[in-house]
Amino acid sequence: MGGAVSAGEDNDELIDNLVEADYIKSPLVERVFRAVDRADYYADGCKENAYRDLAWKQGNLHLSAPCIYSEVLESLLLEPGLSFLNLGSGTGYLSTVAGLILGPYGVNHGVELHEDVVLYARRKVGEFMRGTEALDEHEFCEPRFVVGNCLALDPGRRYDRVYCGASCPPEHCAFVKGLVKVGGILVMPFNDQLVQVKRTGESSWQEKNILPVSFAMLVQPSSRDPVQEVTLPDYQPGSLQALSRTRIRRVLRQLLEREHPSLGQVRRATPAAKKKKQQLRRRVQRIVIPIFEESDDSSSHPEQSNDEERRPGANEGTPNGEDPMEVSDPRKRAAQDSDAEARFGGGAVAYRSGNPSVVWKRVAFDELNLQLVGLESDAAPVPAEAASGGSSGGSNAEEEAPAPPELSYSTLMRQRIVALPLPPRLKEYLNYDRPL
Repeated sequence: MGGAVSAGEDNDELIDNLVEADYIKSPLVERVFRAVDRADYYADGCKENAYRDLAWKQGNLHLSAPCIYSEVLESLLLEPGLSFLNLGSGTGYLSTVAGLILGPYGVNHGVELHEDVVLYARRKVGEFMRGTEALDEHEFCEPRFVVGNCLALDPGRRYDRVYCGASCPPEHCAFVKGLVKVGGILVMPFNDQLVQVKRTGESSWQEKNILPVSFAMLVQPSSRDPVQEVTLPDYQPGSLQALSRTRIRRVLRQLLEREHPSLGQVRRATPAAKKKKQQLRRRVQRIVIPIFEESDDSSSHPEQSNDEERRPGANEGTPNGEDPMEVSDPRKRAAQDSDAEARFGGGAVAYRSGNPSVVWKRVAFDELNLQLVGLESDAAPVPAEAASGGSSGGSNAEEEAPAPPELSYSTLMRQRIVALPLPPRLKEYLNYDRPL
């Protein structure tokens, strides 16, 4: 299942494609998907297709296609503080993304049939928390995973939001629906459709088809080998120390967003202008062909003759007394070529000298590129002094100051924490034991 959007070069470009294809619709969902790199939840040596809109499976490990997860998260309508149950939690990728919305006062539980997959998911979530910068932009509800068959859960537990990651057999639909609180939402595959089910009462439901899907069926308990009832984790509020850390970081984050309003904006890694430039670069726009001629003496181009008559002699007209036709510095030669091309309207230019001359011709392959010439380069125009290797007085042009680093939550949050009048150990704790 998948393949609905084009592949990306990295996680941000994958999310760009999902947004453009309208699988991701809300800014919050877009931000949390950008915050968790999908490739980090692939096994080592299997990441070559991590940014393609394809499902992945190796042994017991499985990830659904990005377009599926996008529709699931949009349909769950998660909010901070809600309880979420992931049936078939797999690698922990979706639970991690959901945890960035649920926040520290939410509940984030996952049930997985295979013990090795639960161990894998716990390891991946631990790596995420130790290495991510997303904890500075978002508050996080750490997922808790248990091993067992989701059809053997205690039916007395209910959640605000439930996602079932496998197709539910018709005879077990009532059981899965019973895990949802009144007013809650269940998203699951059923009859080859991804379905959103809203519980409006103890025995009333509203169902809506989201998109066609193809999922494997839930593993059903065997009557010959009874499955032990699965006990879900109890809800345990955080310690006073952890709650204090959450509150302090929230205050610091609010101060940063007040001082730097652009921090909260969703930033596209590949905006439309950049994508147009990338497409243009993939085309052949023009080829510069050198044509060697034996002699220019018979040239009848009036503009060339006039230009040659106006050409300064040796030791004249150049700052360093160099013949402009015999400049060894390639940057100066390029500048002169550009000047000549400007005078001749981009046509062929022939220089007269004792050696065979070179006629440079530009061959255009796409007239559209001429209209989009402003998109051909990311760099600003190079000043004439820099192109000629220096100013008229022979001094080197001053180097441009490097661009200031882009502001980020992590950089600014670390600065704020370091400035707090606290012992070093408490500062490390405030930063989730990551280096300051």
